[in-house]
Amino acid sequence: MRTVAGRLGLFALAMLGLSVAMPAQAEVFDLPDNGDTVVGQVTTVESREWDTLLDIARRHGLGYYDIVRANPDVDPWLPGDGTEVVLPTRFILPDVPWEGVVLNLPEYRMYYFPPPEADGPRTVMTFPISIGRMDWETPLGVTRITVKARDPAWYPPESVRKEHEADGRSLPRVVPPGPDNPLGQFAMRLAIPGYLIHGTNRPAGVGMRVTHGCIRMFPEDIEFAFGRIPTGTPVRIIDEPYKFGWYDGQLLMEAHEPLESPAETVDAAPVSTLTRLTELYVAATGDRRIEVDWDRVEALHHAADGIPRRVDAAGVGETLVADQD
Repeated sequence: MRTVAGRLGLFALAMLGLSVAMPAQAEVFDLPDNGDTVVGQVTTVESREWDTLLDIARRHGLGYYDIVRANPDVDPWLPGDGTEVVLPTRFILPDVPWEGVVLNLPEYRMYYFPPPEADGPRTVMTFPISIGRMDWETPLGVTRITVKARDPAWYPPESVRKEHEADGRSLPRVVPPGPDNPLGQFAMRLAIPGYLIHGTNRPAGVGMRVTHGCIRMFPEDIEFAFGRIPTGTPVRIIDEPYKFGWYDGQLLMEAHEPLESPAETVDAAPVSTLTRLTELYVAATGDRRIEVDWDRVEALHHAADGIPRRVDAAGVGETLVADQD
């Protein structure tokens, strides 16, 4: 049994980005051509004695919230040898044009839809990301990638330098490439001034709301994406915590924790979740006639574990394994 000191040591090790996780390759799926909108499968693995959930997540193309919310009863830092860990590697594709880069902020996930090759299948690549903190929100909208840089220097904006100074830390005006550069080895600048998609020297934070507005990726993921996403690629940034999708005639729903914004904490009128879910259901079903169990929709909305599950009445009562078939 490890001591409390040992547990804290593991936490410090992970947060410094020195985890023993072996990086995985990007998740790449063929796009459905039959009207379906779901890719991937939910699977499980057994943890090893020295694993943290962050180690397991990184090996399987997942971020922090992905794996923690899918495994609420598992200790993130000491899951234990032989513990069954759910891998939420099934995704309902966002209900936007399947082109370029799509960043769904409450999902902490990037989708890239590369141009199809001649006579080849259309594909989608997906990666976990970190996004802006509540006080440094990542902006929504449609933009594009304007510049790509290998081994970028970081020029901290004055606001970030002042924040560090207030905490008793100083930042130089320029942070050169190297292990202390928070941009990592690759960066892609957006047309929105001051915002980038970049790597990191602290990979344990991927999948959290921790940045100053930029999009942060695992080092291996940004390297993979950097070599495949050309300058000029459109980037669509959305805020969609709930998604409905189709798989083999079944209607599925995927729910994530909605992002809290400063406006919502003051006096902004709350948006009806039921209204939004109804709108998404109508958009997803269109002319299809299917009976939906709204109690199950409400339960998935409250669970917000990011795992797509059936909500059509025929699928009610099925287990997680049946839901993925």
